[in-house]
Formats: sequence, structure tokens, C-alpha cells
Amino acid sequence: MATGKINVSVDNIFPLIKKFLYSDHEIFLRELISNATDATLKLKHLTAIGEAKVEYGNPIIEIKADKEGKKLHIIDQGLGMTEEEVKKYINEVAFSGAEEFLDKYKDSGKDTGIIGHFGLGFYSAFMVADKVEIITKSFKDAPAMHWTCDGSPNFELKEAKKGDRGTEIILHIADDSTEFLEDNRISELLVKYNKFMPIPIKFGTKTETLPKPEGAKEEDPAPTKEVDNIINNPVPAWTKQPADLKDEDYKGFYRELYPTQFEEPLFNIHLNVDYPFNLTGILYFPKLSNDLNVQKDRIQLYQNQVFVTDNVEGIVPEFLTMLRGVIDSPDIPLNVSRSYLQADGAVKKISSYITRKVADKLASLFKNNREDFEAKWNDIKIVIEYGMLSEDKFFEKADKFALYPTIDNTYFTFEELQEKIKDNQTDKDDKLVILYASNKEEQHSYIEAAKAKGYEVLLMDSPIIAHLMQKLETSKEKISFVRVDADHIDNLIKKDDTQISKLSDEEKESLKTNLEEVISDKGYTVQLEAMDSESSPFIITEPEFMRRMKEMQSTGGGGMFGMGNMPEMYNLIVNTNHELVSEILNTKTAKKRERLIHQSLDLAKLSKGLLKGAELTEFIKRSYDMVK
Repeated sequence: MATGKINVSVDNIFPLIKKFLYSDHEIFLRELISNATDATLKLKHLTAIGEAKVEYGNPIIEIKADKEGKKLHIIDQGLGMTEEEVKKYINEVAFSGAEEFLDKYKDSGKDTGIIGHFGLGFYSAFMVADKVEIITKSFKDAPAMHWTCDGSPNFELKEAKKGDRGTEIILHIADDSTEFLEDNRISELLVKYNKFMPIPIKFGTKTETLPKPEGAKEEDPAPTKEVDNIINNPVPAWTKQPADLKDEDYKGFYRELYPTQFEEPLFNIHLNVDYPFNLTGILYFPKLSNDLNVQKDRIQLYQNQVFVTDNVEGIVPEFLTMLRGVIDSPDIPLNVSRSYLQADGAVKKISSYITRKVADKLASLFKNNREDFEAKWNDIKIVIEYGMLSEDKFFEKADKFALYPTIDNTYFTFEELQEKIKDNQTDKDDKLVILYASNKEEQHSYIEAAKAKGYEVLLMDSPIIAHLMQKLETSKEKISFVRVDADHIDNLIKKDDTQISKLSDEEKESLKTNLEEVISDKGYTVQLEAMDSESSPFIITEPEFMRRMKEMQSTGGGGMFGMGNMPEMYNLIVNTNHELVSEILNTKTAKKRERLIHQSLDLAKLSKGLLKGAELTEFIKRSYDMVK
């Protein structure tokens, strides 16, 4: 038996890096600036603990583009490298200096903010460069070094002339990557990935207007001067303590994140936890419509202030991806597959924490200022309802503050609603019947009929409400949701004043035969009911179960709620106590009876929004004829 060590040949590693290291070549600038930040933060930590006997000062990272020379420079004022360190950290591919540093100073380095975890980050330079140079001088008493590599396994390392500590990386940009020499492209990447890096990043200069000197005339131009163009905010709001921030600070940070968003957020949630994982961030509730296709992926994920992605699926629960803001955690693994991320234990804990934090914030807002919470309900309900539907733990908490508005803009919690209707809206099995409308205009006549009988009617108009009602009916005891235009109210709710039909059984049979002979549409089931004489003669309802299934089908489209095509089925409720129904029954000529039935049915269809196309045209023509 033989044992040994497998050696990776470097001959082919650079082509692999160029092609496969990252899915997007633009990431190289993030990686190199992250390394420069690491080097600077390491020096800060070593000076703080007395191990580096140098002046830390106010270091910056500078980016310079030399378009004519086809070179891009990344310059830092960090701790630099000795000859031995260049050999170790640059020539030994995938050996992470940040990882080793963190391990060495694991007890004293908890708050250093070192990015780390990037491993092969430096070699991302070869995705865009034919040749890379490093000129570096350590903070230690050692000569400066100059390292050069043209993308082959061969490198050159020699002493260099460099007076100041730190590292300069020079990329000789390849012909297929010259876009990264353009000022606009560089600025775009710096803003995208490095907008909140903890070390100031300079890219060029800008003109700053100075105050006019005393005695200057109004027409005199104000003096100006050229200053460093610092593109990042090294101390963003989420890195500060909530106690140090005011409402205006949170709103200002929102505008910094989304400069083209003009609407103010409704409220924010500051995340700050250091055990059992590290996570900071700020989430904002924007005004949301009922559209489930609302733009998602507006939450930005950072690792120690380095932008990673705005695809936070798996880290943030799906129902919260409609929010906006920032999450920053060193415990979220980078550059791994989404399936791995979703299975990661730390990520699952983070997701649970965010869910709990959001629920606690909403509960606090409800408790402390219910009036304001009610005023914001329509703008936030889609998130809360979606969360109740998809996350059981969130459902348990949200059940205390989720609101159920009536069509008259009165808001109830579920517990309050049950108390309100328990004596007036129960069926024969003593189950609570919760009436609701999904569209105040389209269902107006049905709403008015229910209100006339003293019933509360909720307004539940979000696109996923059918799914949530299903969940509520299974999780609560003895309740059922019924839309006002579903199975007729008088058949659902137990009443003491049951109406007696004015028609005999024989007359009812005759009436039903007449109706079914005229109504050719087999999608209508005729039901004769004894109702108040003031009620409509013909009422069309749709069985609650069938209608809700269709709603769920349309909500999901073929997605998570997708279902098969549901047939169109309606009930035609005929009020046997109405005068018009008596006239239909007693009309001597079949032609007149047929006309009255058609007209009454079409009026019921019109009220339900079902009269369209040729049927609507025929109804209008018949109506004019009757008027004549």
C-alpha cells in the first residue's frame, strides 16, 4: 500500500481562474478592494494592540485608471508585505492571509472587521488582466518588493523602490476587458460593490465650491478647489447603534440606498445581533400594492460592508423579499451554490431571527399606536398576509395584530371580529359565518343586502386572501368565510324570522319548470327560496368553494398556487315572494313569460358582472323594445 499527497499542477490554473473563478468578471474589483481593506484593517488592529509601532493615520484606498497605458491601479496604505509574505500569500494559490490572521488573533481580533473568506480573491485579477504587478512595502523594517506575473506559472520577484508602506496592484488590462478602464464603468462598480466599505475609497477628484470671502460682490464667482472624490460612506447607518440614530437618519439612509425612490418608507426595523451569529442591518417597509409581482430583490446582502448580492432568497424568508434595506453578516458563506446556502445551519437561524424581529416590530407598532398601524394597513397587508400563509411561526405572532377591515373602514383583529359577530352571524351548526367582499363596486348590491340585515361585511381584496382564508378555516375552530355574493346569506346564517313562501308546492314546481325551459345555460342551477319581498327577484351566486378554488388558480398562474381549470358554476336564486316572480308564474302567454325571465336573468347577470358580448347587446336591444 502506498500513500502520498495529490499535487495540483499550476500550469492550467490561470485559464481556469479566468474562466470559472467567478460567474461575473466584474467581481475582480470588489475582490482587490476587499484585500486592500483587509490590509488596512489589519494594520489598524495591530497598531491598536501595540504590535505595529507605526502611525496608523487616516489611510485611504485609491483607484487610478491609465487608459492610454491600459493599466488599472489599486493602491492601499495598509500593512504591506515582506518578501517572505509575498512568496507565501501570493505564490501559494488559495492560501488566505485573512483566514490565517483571524486565526492568529482570534481572541483579540473579534472587532477588527476584517473581511476574509475570499481565498482566491487576488487571482480574480487575471480574469481581466494579461499581466499583474504588485509593488509592496511592509510596515516592518524590510525592503519593498516588486512581484510580476503574466498569467503563466512563472513569476518574477525583486526588490523595489517604494518609500511609503502599503501595496499597489497594477493590472495590465487585456484587450477583451478594456471596458474596465472607462471612468463610468469603474464608478459603476465602485458604487455597486464598495459603496459602504469601511475604508474611504478615492477615485479621481471633484470640484468643491467654497464660501465667498468677506466683501465679495454678489456677481463674483465663488472660489473652488479640487478635492479627493471619495465614493463610499465608510460608516453607514446599519453599523451604528439604534440609540444613536434618529428617524431622519433612517430616512436619509433609505435615500442613500435608493436615490431614485421618492416615496418615504413607512417604517424601519434595525437588526443587531451578535449571538448565536453575527448580523446587522436595516429593513424598510415600503408602500406596497396588491400586486404579487411587485419588484423583489431590493434587499442588499453585505459581508462586513462588502456588497455580495441582492438575491437574498434563502436568507430572508420569501414573504419578506418585498421589503428593502440591508443585511450584513460575516456568517453567510459566499460564492457557493444557492442550494448549499439554503441548507446552511447559520443561514436558517438568520432567516428565523429576521422573521421573529419583523413580527416583534409589527406587534410593537400595533400596540403603541394602533391608529397609525390601521392607517398603514393597506400598504403593508400583502407582506403580513403572505407571511401568515407561508410561515407558521409568523402566523402565530401575526394573529394578534393582523387586521380585518370592514367595508366601512372599521378594523378588527380576529379575536375582536369573533366577539363582534358571535351573536348575529352563525349557521345552523353554530359555526361563525364571516361575510366579506373582494370588490366594493362590483359587489355593491350584495353588500347593501347584507348590511340591511345587520351583518358585518369585511373588505378582503388582496390577491392571496383565498389561500389565507383556507388556512384560517383550518387553524381556527368553527368559522367559515363566505363572500357576500356566494351561497345566499339567508341559507347560511341562522335566522329567527324564517320567511314562508307565498307559493304552493305545485306552483313552485311549475315555476321551476318554466325557468329551466327558458334558461338554456347549463352552468346555472335554479334554486327557489322564500325571502323578504323587498329582496331582489333573481340573485346569482357562486358556490364559495368553487369560486375560491378559481381564485387560488388565478393567483398562482402555474406557480406555487397553480391548479387545474375550474368550471363556471352559478346558482340562480329565485325569490318566490317577489311580485315579479308571481307575474312570471301567472303570465298567460309563453312569449311574455320568456321575455320576463330573460330580462330578470340578464339583470341579475348584470349585477354580478356576468353580462357581456352578444348577451349584453341582446339585453340592451330587448330593454329598448320594452321601453317602447
